[in-house]
Amino acid sequence: MKEDSKNDLFEKAPIPRAYFTFALPVVFSMVVSLVYNMVDTFFIAQTGNTDLVAGVSLSAPVFTLMIALGDIFGLGGSSVISRLFGQKLDKDGKRLSVFCFYGAIACGILVTVLLLLFRGPVLTLLGADRDTMTYASQYYTYIALGAPFIIVSYTPLNLLRTEGFATASMVGSILGAVVNMILDPVFIFTLGMGAAGAAIATVIGNICTDLFFLWFLLKKSRRLSVDPRGFHIQKGELGQIFAIGIPASVTNLMQSLGMALTNRFLLPYGNDAVAAMGIVMKVNLIAVLVLVGLAFGVQPLIGYNYGAKNSSRLRDILKFSYGFECGTAAVLALLLSVAAPALIRIFMQDPGIIELGVPMLRFQQAGMIFIAVVLVTTSTFQSAGKALGAFLLSVSRQGVIFAIVIFLASKTFGYNGVLASQAVSDCLTAILAAVLLFRWIREEKGSVF
Repeated sequence: MKEDSKNDLFEKAPIPRAYFTFALPVVFSMVVSLVYNMVDTFFIAQTGNTDLVAGVSLSAPVFTLMIALGDIFGLGGSSVISRLFGQKLDKDGKRLSVFCFYGAIACGILVTVLLLLFRGPVLTLLGADRDTMTYASQYYTYIALGAPFIIVSYTPLNLLRTEGFATASMVGSILGAVVNMILDPVFIFTLGMGAAGAAIATVIGNICTDLFFLWFLLKKSRRLSVDPRGFHIQKGELGQIFAIGIPASVTNLMQSLGMALTNRFLLPYGNDAVAAMGIVMKVNLIAVLVLVGLAFGVQPLIGYNYGAKNSSRLRDILKFSYGFECGTAAVLALLLSVAAPALIRIFMQDPGIIELGVPMLRFQQAGMIFIAVVLVTTSTFQSAGKALGAFLLSVSRQGVIFAIVIFLASKTFGYNGVLASQAVSDCLTAILAAVLLFRWIREEKGSVF
């Protein structure tokens, strides 16, 4: 793609065309990730061992933690770099991309050391017991060893979209997922490695993604770089990346916390309830990942026009984003609610698991439109460099608000209170998002809006 045509996409193309050009490759890569997650869960569930399924579910927040840390450099860097590109400061954007790449590698190495050093206490904190500890530990150990490869993959995944390479970003993501899906049955069944095999397949898939992105950055990219020669970064620039990257990572950290809290509050009701929720969380990704792809796929478009102070185009992009995102959320919630029994049955035929899983999945769908509002607002704040708004939303939906809601709801309504907690938290966070958005727009009057 020529430089002028890329700029036209950011600056002049009709909003729907620009929106879908950026969002659809991300959605497609999210759907492939979804298929991978479902296939991964399917193969694990086919062992028929609910303790194994529960053990992997209990360790899943560790993988989410790594995604969160990758987002510090990926989403934080892409937010700053896209605004620099909007201001025509291409050399500064390239320089910061070098920091993001090597910063992610260093972070991954540190995470491996810490996770292995504190393996026992972390697994206990996640809720592993005598029945699930062996399986949880197997999955945890190999995922921990693969931390550098997992974390670094989320940096170019996000940075490439700032240069208009949304399709290349999608290809890299899909490549890793496909390799993972091919290797899953080999490691889990053929080699008899169970939970460890699932983790090893995940790590190898991420290594393939890393190699593709490295090749693309070296051969195709003109505005981004991995060349450390002559690199330098100023304290203020570092602060800008972390100001957005840390709230972005907190979103995924809170997802880990939300999963861990849900599992802990379900443990009194048995490992079958934890196993059922593990399957439900995977199925629920059908809706959530599509919405995440739509909301965050257009971050470079929002950031570029905010940096360029193109107020009319920015307003039109946000109107289209909210409208399309909420409409999509409503349709997906309806479809998943109706198809809940069949979707759960795909993974496990156990009548008890299906009976537990169906209401769990339907409770999750009750908050889907609210999730859409939160995602678009969070994406907008991150794109515009509004760290406080992004941080508040990041720590709320599956963090502070969710923790308060699930504690109170479980005490008041018991088991059903635990199931309803996420939807209630989604609603309250959407209200907070609306308040923060209107306050920001009022502050920006005469500047951008």
